[in-house]
Amino acid sequence: MKIYLLKASILLSCLLICSLQVVLAQKGSSPFRVAVLYENGGHHIAYSKAAKFWLDKLAADSGFTIDYIQNTDSIDDAFLALHKLFIQLDYPPYGWKDKAVLAFRRYITEGKGGWLGFHHATLLGEFDGFPVWQWFSAFMGNILFKNYIPTFATATVTTETSRHPVMQGVPRNFIIENEEWYTYNKSPRPEVQVIASVNESTYAPSSDIKMGDHPVIWTNLHFKARNMYIFMGHSPDLFNNKNYTTIFRNAIFWVAGKN
Repeated sequence: MKIYLLKASILLSCLLICSLQVVLAQKGSSPFRVAVLYENGGHHIAYSKAAKFWLDKLAADSGFTIDYIQNTDSIDDAFLALHKLFIQLDYPPYGWKDKAVLAFRRYITEGKGGWLGFHHATLLGEFDGFPVWQWFSAFMGNILFKNYIPTFATATVTTETSRHPVMQGVPRNFIIENEEWYTYNKSPRPEVQVIASVNESTYAPSSDIKMGDHPVIWTNLHFKARNMYIFMGHSPDLFNNKNYTTIFRNAIFWVAGKN
């Protein structure tokens, strides 16, 4: 009887393991760890809260874990080595601790993990007494922040690289409501692969704050790490936009090397 029970227990354990593997395979994922650097103050706090709620549900459903941090104090080589993906969620590219700057640069240039950045990650310039992070400017396509639409505008975003995994399930044109729409000193297009751009002629209300060629989603193929920048990331209402959450979800798994 004891031998029978032992065999039954082993068989049940094997079945449970196999079932878990099937579930994870069906979800297009396997367990991995994500670091999320986010702002917990200022006018982006509402977006951060909505993002955390959405990310926690996605992680629970998809078999990965998240470590949230609110500053760069803990970022070093050992911390980054634990994470397959680093998400810079509405956190600016200045004021980082020196050890974090060096470790992050190695993480990207040596392809030790992937990077997914949103919105504030291109706030490149001299802000709050900090100089421009020149390496990060090159990472983003040699751009500097120039201006933005402080009164917000709704606009149509056009998919340029429809076959890219990040845009799977997303129509060629889709609406993003009430966004700030940063402009830069120049288009990053010569240095990056543009995935999507905003059609400035569709701004509602209209605005004179334009840059012409205006990419809003791109990846820099000159760096070893998979990376993706998604400009949209100001309003918590974005998580009610199916196209936005589809792009966000696709980007997580693509940058993490899961699709």
